[in-house]
Amino acid sequence: MSAIVRDIGAVRQGRSPRRWTAEQVATHAVLILFVALALGPIAVVILNSLKTTPAIFGGPFTLPTAETFSLDGYMRVLTRGNFLLNYGNSLIVTVASVGLTLLVSTLAAYALVEYRVRAVPLLAGLFIAGVMLPIRLGTIPIIQLMVAWGLMDTLAALVLVYTAMSIPIAVTMLMTYFRTVPTELKEAARIDGAGELRTFRIALPLVRPGLAAVATVTMLPIWNDLWFPLILAPGKANQTVTLGVQQFVGQFLNDYPALLAALTMGAVPLVLLFVLFSRQFIRGVSQGFSK
Repeated sequence: MSAIVRDIGAVRQGRSPRRWTAEQVATHAVLILFVALALGPIAVVILNSLKTTPAIFGGPFTLPTAETFSLDGYMRVLTRGNFLLNYGNSLIVTVASVGLTLLVSTLAAYALVEYRVRAVPLLAGLFIAGVMLPIRLGTIPIIQLMVAWGLMDTLAALVLVYTAMSIPIAVTMLMTYFRTVPTELKEAARIDGAGELRTFRIALPLVRPGLAAVATVTMLPIWNDLWFPLILAPGKANQTVTLGVQQFVGQFLNDYPALLAALTMGAVPLVLLFVLFSRQFIRGVSQGFSK
């Protein structure tokens, strides 16, 4: 993309554009193919969710026309399901989990970077191990813990589990960002009489890109998770979007417009979140583990 922009700029300035090599052409062709393979199924689902059932089977890859266009599938999902409630539950769980993760992980990462004690390498290694070990391995102890605390079938159980799941990768990434804060800045703050909390608040704006990257990396798995909502919060009042879509797959198995509408409504928020925060996501993955 940047090469195309440079070529357009060169043409406007009267200079001959740089010729593409065969390797560059092949690379862009492969990338375009991967984009088509990734977006193609999503586009087919969205297009067919706007059609009638005969139109879906008659032309699954054609655009809706005036005769085939229909929003009945979406109307049935909204009137016969609990999608608005599911969206609200997913929003509450995602926002609360990401916010709690940022609060705890920021303090932990700052302490691990700032305080030179013997236990720091061990603690950092435990967080890295937490990134590699899937939390689903501890499903049975988690269920036992939530039963003991009386949190089964509540949104609080999901928030606690997702926070614990996100903290290892969040701390690992934020540690790399806190290491880039100039030591002179923190020492000057302490010389001026600032306490540790004040010094932390001075350093925090400098790691703001890291906070955005962590929020982006953690919120997508939380919104898209099915395992823990199915186990910890299966009740209708606490269902998330992903669990609601899964139940629609069985409920509207022969109602293809409603089924595709439910899948679309469940996937669109993820696509929008990634489009809006894709830059922070890529920056977090590329810089958070390489600094």
